[in-house]
Amino acid sequence: MSIPAPLYSGSSAGTAQPVPSAVMPLTPMIDIRGVVKIFKNAAGEFKVLKGLDLTIERGQFVSIVGKSGSGKSTLLNMITGIDHPTHGQVIVNGTDLYAGKNESSRSLWRGRNLGIVFQFFQLLPMLSLLENVMLPMDYARMYDFDERPKRAMQLLTLVGLEHQARKLPLAVSTGQQQLAAIARALSTDPPLLVADEPTGNLDSHSSDHIIELFDQLVREGKTVVMVTHDPSLTARTNRNIIISDGELISEAVAVALPLLHHREMLAVTKQAKSLKISPAQIILQRDVHVESFFIIARGVVEVILQGKNEEDVIVSRLNPGQYFGEVELLVGGMSIASVRAAADTAVELLALQRDDFHKLLKESPITEEALGRIARQRLQENKSINRQGLPQAGLGKNNNASSLA
Repeated sequence: MSIPAPLYSGSSAGTAQPVPSAVMPLTPMIDIRGVVKIFKNAAGEFKVLKGLDLTIERGQFVSIVGKSGSGKSTLLNMITGIDHPTHGQVIVNGTDLYAGKNESSRSLWRGRNLGIVFQFFQLLPMLSLLENVMLPMDYARMYDFDERPKRAMQLLTLVGLEHQARKLPLAVSTGQQQLAAIARALSTDPPLLVADEPTGNLDSHSSDHIIELFDQLVREGKTVVMVTHDPSLTARTNRNIIISDGELISEAVAVALPLLHHREMLAVTKQAKSLKISPAQIILQRDVHVESFFIIARGVVEVILQGKNEEDVIVSRLNPGQYFGEVELLVGGMSIASVRAAADTAVELLALQRDDFHKLLKESPITEEALGRIARQRLQENKSINRQGLPQAGLGKNNNASSLA
């Protein structure tokens, strides 16, 4: 399956031409800077978004999740230009959506730069599927008039609806209506696809088909941002962005401590201190007290011991979303290994102080049990290492926590 190439039989006045991907700027697809959204009503002001910073790179498949009222729909409206922030910048595909643009120009920009897939399809019931797919091309003044039916049919073929093209939306299944909505969202060849609960009204088979289609679109260069409540869908995206009470939860915290409630994840995000570590810099020395629980936000760290000839031996490499320091905080004692940043990468850590760490475990017994189980496993592995000698480099690379720190 491949996305139909732009169709041209020559340009006409007022017809916009998509920018070839080879000359697209290397800027992020979405760059949100300090976005605040305040709603006002008779009861006063309500801050829905509280200074969000978010970057989404081109070619990513991203899910956005959050409980009802968390602000995810408002965030989506910022990205699509449907609503405007009280403060801050929203830059999408290199364009500042709210700097010098009125609603009319923003609407035209939206038609040419992004496709939107709604939970309830929003197909016009009096138009055929083919005509629904053609409609955005007409609004955005893209493609010659005679080429639009051909392109629309190619897109319906892409989603497997070529034999349903002349039917009205109510004459096909809900899954087929959603596939037609995706074809419509792709009609102007936008680089960004935004989907709001796209599988919320579909059965599991139709949902799988939609996600497979999104996967293919991403492989062919599109960026897909999807709001969903379905954990089985978030597991299939490149990134999972969680919003809670109008603030973003650290993605590293969400990966490292998945058993926490969102409010607890947000507390860790706000309490943890961000540390910048240079390549090859020592983070922890062996035989020192450990006063923090460390989560890796960016880069790679190495757990090292000294070999027989006092050379450094790497016994584990830990990646973003993994952690270390939990053994000493739970069991006590000195650090039994050194930890450093890998030589070829800078590292960003989130450091949660001892008191905050123990308070967190008190509030989340299920997390305390999980970390305690891992800590006991690490201690047992360490005893085995001490009895048998140093392990081969790379021990523990598939574990979440270091076996020695």
